[in-house]
Amino acid sequence: MEFLWLPILYLLALVPLLLLVYILVLRRRKRYAVRFSSLSLVRQAVPKQSQWKRHLPFALFLVAMSSLITAMARPVSTVTLPAANSTIILAIDVSRSMCSTDIAPNRLESAKEAALQFIKSQDADTQIGIVVFAGFAAIAQSPTTDHALLEETIQNISTARRTAIGEGILMSLNAVAEIDDSVVSPYSSVPFEPLPEGEYVPAIIVLLTDGVTTSGVPPLTAAQMAKDRGVRVYTIGFGTTNNTSPMNCNPYIAQFEDPFGGPFFGGGGGRGGFRREIDEETLKLVSDMTGGSYHLAESSDELQKVFDDLPTQLITVTQTIEISVFFAAGAALLVVLALALSMIWNPLL
Repeated sequence: MEFLWLPILYLLALVPLLLLVYILVLRRRKRYAVRFSSLSLVRQAVPKQSQWKRHLPFALFLVAMSSLITAMARPVSTVTLPAANSTIILAIDVSRSMCSTDIAPNRLESAKEAALQFIKSQDADTQIGIVVFAGFAAIAQSPTTDHALLEETIQNISTARRTAIGEGILMSLNAVAEIDDSVVSPYSSVPFEPLPEGEYVPAIIVLLTDGVTTSGVPPLTAAQMAKDRGVRVYTIGFGTTNNTSPMNCNPYIAQFEDPFGGPFFGGGGGRGGFRREIDEETLKLVSDMTGGSYHLAESSDELQKVFDDLPTQLITVTQTIEISVFFAAGAALLVVLALALSMIWNPLL
């Protein structure tokens, strides 16, 4: 907890001074005690009262005064609250190895099905974007709440050559920046101040891949950019180990166009297998750097469970708020309580 008007707290020195005055007044009363001829008469006239009942109202008053001074200093606190509007970017690897049939009918179709179920399970006001990456990355669908449009986009994904995990992260950050002014695109030259450690924007990236980076920006470089912008990256390694199964993808041309004029994700096919393993070490580092987590899925059921367990309902935003009102309200309640107890225990009449 911090204070906007810190010097006001010097007034807390008044609290021990008031306590000292209170003690001196009590001692002064003892000096001027009235003499009676019979102590038994005094005991009968004055009702018995415990010491704590006698002093508790004043103690409550001192605590109330301390709370009020604290409120005047304008305390602020950093709190984490559920995000009203959250964004999820699905970054899907569409390299040729996703045609592998070690996971039936193939890795790509299995990933599509899991992604579709994931989209259906999200709240209606959660914005979801689709980024696809192979040798380079592209925004297949900007963040939207239109589930029908997202499902159509997922269905139209096909494969291409090479794998650029880092580019997938950068393009995902760019997709977040399109709808969130607090996030600066990694392709922008606009200077910005990295968020403090542990602070995040209400957006996450869910990155699914079955291989290792063969082109583009190194994944850890892209992860640092995500960390600086407060975007958590949850990574998923998808596929079996020591895979030699044949590849089989529908040989159609997807609807995404290469910015250089050719088809972006062309169909994939072939009978060869891929023995390349998932780069789990890098994926773990990416998620650890950004505050996310890494998950391994070696079957369709495991992948679906990973999607189901992603903490998308816990997307939060960190805010700094002033909490003076709580201290002021506490002071008011304590004063009322002190007055009420004083009137009950020490009536004037």
